[in-house]
Amino acid sequence: MSKKKICLALVGIYFSMFRGFGQSLPDTIYESKPLKLEEVNLVSSYYTQEGIHSAVTGGIGNEHVTDLANGISVKFVGRDMSNIKHTITAGLGLDHHTAASQAYVSKTGASKKDGTRVYPSLEWLRENEDKGSSFGIGAYYSAEYNYHSFGLDMSFSKKNKHNGQFDGKVNAYLDQVKMIYPSELVPASTVVSSASSGGEGKSNIPSSARNTFSASGTFSQVINKRMQASINVDVVEQNGYLGLPFHRVFFIDNSERVENLPSNRLKVPIGLRLNYFAGDRVIIRSYYRFYKDDWGLTAHTAEVEIPVKITPFFSVSPFYRFYTQTAVDYFAAYGKHLATDTYFTSNYALSALTSQYMGAGIKLTPPDGILKTHLTSLELRYGHYTQSTELVSNIISLSMQFK
Repeated sequence: MSKKKICLALVGIYFSMFRGFGQSLPDTIYESKPLKLEEVNLVSSYYTQEGIHSAVTGGIGNEHVTDLANGISVKFVGRDMSNIKHTITAGLGLDHHTAASQAYVSKTGASKKDGTRVYPSLEWLRENEDKGSSFGIGAYYSAEYNYHSFGLDMSFSKKNKHNGQFDGKVNAYLDQVKMIYPSELVPASTVVSSASSGGEGKSNIPSSARNTFSASGTFSQVINKRMQASINVDVVEQNGYLGLPFHRVFFIDNSERVENLPSNRLKVPIGLRLNYFAGDRVIIRSYYRFYKDDWGLTAHTAEVEIPVKITPFFSVSPFYRFYTQTAVDYFAAYGKHLATDTYFTSNYALSALTSQYMGAGIKLTPPDGILKTHLTSLELRYGHYTQSTELVSNIISLSMQFK
């Protein structure tokens, strides 16, 4: 689907939504309420990591990364004359990151060392609160120097009479990967000769498509006054160029090539969530996920978070997550691949590993706003991550909600 067709479709839905503000039910007439700004959310985070298994240099080398991310979202809410609630949420994110490994895309160490990612989003949700149903669509775009992504999703939900709810969602992401190769492995076809370019030789870098399609379903149920549970099943299919062209692989015979992975991947995660309200001040939130794909990777995730209300308006939320996975069929460490291998990678994100993530958050939500302003919620979270591959990272984030 072209971007032009997608934009026209969104415009059509936008205008049809506003036509609904002039409709009424024959037996009931409600007062329509035009879209009004309801809340503004600001999020900022700082991430840093250290490691010794950079995929850019074949599974060895510096993995130092820093990332500063900032995002804003604004939510508008209105009702039409049928008492249908309409919510439009617009967001904009901006990340700036540096990565030591990026300098070694070129063996001279002169490659681009940092990057900026911009990602706007637009979502519309239509809710019929009387029937307990909703329908929504969203559009997303992300751009950085070597990667562009455009996404669409459609969601729906329906409540039943027994305190249960089903949520469904389908997504499509259409991406373009800039084929930036290691300097010593650049294909001759991507270099424009000085004669044809009218001067010094320059790179004519092509892009390769990567598409991701997913469908998910979640059923949640209130079991009793203290317990809620849900189950989630996803099916994700990817096709196109699924590796990264600047990831080197070194073979047992000392030869060197660019990472090569299959052009299709099917993923099936299944998640189970159980929340238990242990009194008025403590909630125990537990989560387990099983994951399997057709590249040979199997993973398990177990997580628990325990928000504790110190006062009615101040809470502390410690959390812990354990994760383990097997390696994909195509992974081998530096210098371990055979020259006869069809597919190969030394990216340690696809290796066998275990990881732990732990930390805590604090949240302040006074009823009259913080210092009696429009700032209604302030949350600060810190997390420390360790991986058995000797990768360590830390992240601190701040989120603020204004109403």
